[in-house]
Amino acid sequence: MSSLPMQVALMLGETIEKVIPVTFMLAVVFTVLEYFWACNPGPAWWRKREIVTDICYWFFVPVFARTMRIGLLIVTAGTVFNIHDADELIAFYDNGHGPLSQLPLWAQGVLFLVAADFMLYWLHRLFHDGGFWKYHAIHHSSEEISWISAARFHPVNLMLGTIGVDVVLLMAGISPNVMIWVGPFTTFHSAFVHANLNWTFGPFRYVLATPVFHRWHHTALEEGGDTNFAGTFPIWDLLFGTFRMPKGELPQDYGKDEATMPKEIAGQLAYPFRH
Repeated sequence: MSSLPMQVALMLGETIEKVIPVTFMLAVVFTVLEYFWACNPGPAWWRKREIVTDICYWFFVPVFARTMRIGLLIVTAGTVFNIHDADELIAFYDNGHGPLSQLPLWAQGVLFLVAADFMLYWLHRLFHDGGFWKYHAIHHSSEEISWISAARFHPVNLMLGTIGVDVVLLMAGISPNVMIWVGPFTTFHSAFVHANLNWTFGPFRYVLATPVFHRWHHTALEEGGDTNFAGTFPIWDLLFGTFRMPKGELPQDYGKDEATMPKEIAGQLAYPFRH
């Protein structure tokens, strides 16, 4: 086996190796929380009708995202900054570059979270419009939303969304070292907002996205499916008129707009190209 395929295989193995313990930890935490504070009655997450599909996404997405993120960073550095040597690429990205890299690491992390969430808010709205919806519809197809539903994304949605935003911010100069704590936070929070929990955080619902906030986004369009686009900070929905959290009411039905969506991952990945 040549050097490059070996490196790719090792990288994929390392990614899976990291995902497994995180998955067990999240499974334990949310099994307990969903038992005591369920938003909607129903079977436990591991008894969902499409649990195999969600597990496939749960392991496929981190591998795909890491591979494409690294690939895009290499291509853009070569195209924009004319850097092609492996050692020069490592040095270029290692601690960031330019003015942003001079900020304290915590400040870079905060900037990364806020800027990424702002861009993803607008990209999220874009995916709800016109020809982009067929890619994002995969994420909305689950009728039983739980923490493991968080990874159900089509690769095109990932490329133009999270992966693309990460590459833009790292290219802008933010150090990849911020991912040491930003990465675990976003993984946990993404699982958290998809969890079957009735938590609203009371007055803090305007500060941080909660399960009830995001579950409204997964309802039918006429109920709330065209609201609550922010992934982390609801301030964007408040500022741009897309916030919805009716007092004393909980969301109930999910995935109704995409009832004809294939249930298995292969069919879902092919779905946008057939429509």
